[in-house]
Amino acid sequence: MDKVLDLPPNINYHILVMIGKDKQRKLFMDKWLTLEQIAEYLQMSTSSIYKKAQAGKIPSYKVGRQWRFKKEEIDGWVEKQKPKRK
Repeated sequence: MDKVLDLPPNINYHILVMIGKDKQRKLFMDKWLTLEQIAEYLQMSTSSIYKKAQAGKIPSYKVGRQWRFKKEEIDGWVEKQKPKRK
């Protein structure tokens, strides 16, 4: 967390406190998202996202024992799911 803005650790902490939780969440949403965050973002259950990640049906990365997702890759994946019109 100290390298978020490439400032000394105590300055990062104070900036994060000053910007509030909503803006902190947005700041970190541009990076890696957890299974729970993706489920909330897509309005799907965590078990559905987990199963898709396990099967390789959604762009995902396994970091240790946890799944991580990139929002921009998920957005692209969602766009590809759109049914084609005839």
